[in-house]
Amino acid sequence: MNLYGIVHKPVVTIWERPEETKKNRVEETVSAIADEALYGTGLKITGDLVHGFYPVRTFYDYPGYVKKEDLKLWDLKKLQAFEEGRLMVMDGRYTDILALPKVQGKRLLSLPKGALIKVLDMDSEREGWARVGLLSGQTGYVRNQYLREKKFSQKGLWTGNMPQREIVDETQFRDEVTETAMGYLGTQYRWGGKSTDGIDCSGLTSESYLLNGIIIYRDAKIEPGFPVHEINKEAMLPGDLMYFPGHIAMYLGNGAYIHATGKAGSSGVRINSLNPEAWDYRADLKDSWYASGSIF
Repeated sequence: MNLYGIVHKPVVTIWERPEETKKNRVEETVSAIADEALYGTGLKITGDLVHGFYPVRTFYDYPGYVKKEDLKLWDLKKLQAFEEGRLMVMDGRYTDILALPKVQGKRLLSLPKGALIKVLDMDSEREGWARVGLLSGQTGYVRNQYLREKKFSQKGLWTGNMPQREIVDETQFRDEVTETAMGYLGTQYRWGGKSTDGIDCSGLTSESYLLNGIIIYRDAKIEPGFPVHEINKEAMLPGDLMYFPGHIAMYLGNGAYIHATGKAGSSGVRINSLNPEAWDYRADLKDSWYASGSIF
């Protein structure tokens, strides 16, 4: 029987190996974080428990290890039923799920942007509140303004394929993906992060695309088998991607790009410019920019 897991905490770490630290090239002990999974994310368990960690693979084909206590173990039938139910995506930076459809309700859980939630009733007994089902079995309420349509599929966990949304209006998609990325402005930089708690460069770009129905590679490179292909730099349009050694950004147009950077003094999700005359110009990135990519 195939075994799967569902993330039942707001954010959990996906580790490179079954341990929390590793040695880097200069023999420093550093974090072994590879990625993050948000509440409601399904994971395929690919092997036996190792030192309290399960080896897993995500629906966007990224491997790693997750701590046993961070997952609820499910069989395929249960995961399929969850995926085929009425799931929506949390769209606030960090949103409370309350026990009552009023602001005075007890807080049951707080979820970051991108988490998945089962919606039982989009318009509950009180205007402006949706009734939702939690993985704990509890029922809660959330302002329906903080919910957005789920445009991606986790079916790749059991089909082996990554379903991509059909884009019928390129301009609209470019507007949507750049607007999504802009929603992370000001978020702190976190190595391996993928939420409004903290996010890294490829976490920002891949999550912005994912929330608009397109699965791109999780790391900062153009990877065969994923929809991004290299284009001429001069052909870039808003929503296209810019590649640097170990770094990735999203082009916004008019020489501006958004990215999650760990640079001292300007760390976090921010906008910079390719224009040498602009106050937010980054010469180090302009000089190391080696490729641009697009799904179009």
